[in-house]
Amino acid sequence: MRVREDTIERQDGSPGIYGVVEKTDFAVIVPLDHGLIHLVEQYRYPVQGRYWELPQGSWEDAPGTDPLELARAELREETGLTAESMIHVGHLFECYGYSTQGYHIYLAQGLHLGEAQREPTEQDMVSRAFSVEEVLAMITEGVIKDATTVAALGMLWLKGVL
Repeated sequence: MRVREDTIERQDGSPGIYGVVEKTDFAVIVPLDHGLIHLVEQYRYPVQGRYWELPQGSWEDAPGTDPLELARAELREETGLTAESMIHVGHLFECYGYSTQGYHIYLAQGLHLGEAQREPTEQDMVSRAFSVEEVLAMITEGVIKDATTVAALGMLWLKGVL
């Protein structure tokens, strides 16, 4: 991750400073099988709480990694799941008002359970499957607060998958 401040000139000619966070794109995976969505819960230090979200991650030390390879690896690492089918659903930006980071959304189907291979930073992570209805209720009740998760599921909803 790199943080920079750019000196800019606004449209009216006035000077300004724009803060930019440069960060590697990541993958978010919607593991959907037999009407169930697999989520992970973990402690998120910046907001001091545990939250449910879709499996997601990046390899900051390997920014050129193929997004599909990254998605398959993150799914296996965080949940132990492998997928027969991984469909690219779209690409969105995390917060383009201050960051270059985006994310690729994948739908994972034909799931097979194995053993999770979590990194040390994920040792408190748990994984569980919920019905689509439960996940949607978790969003509307404020249990799921991760914008990436909400946007990815919204994309699938709009495309008629959910």
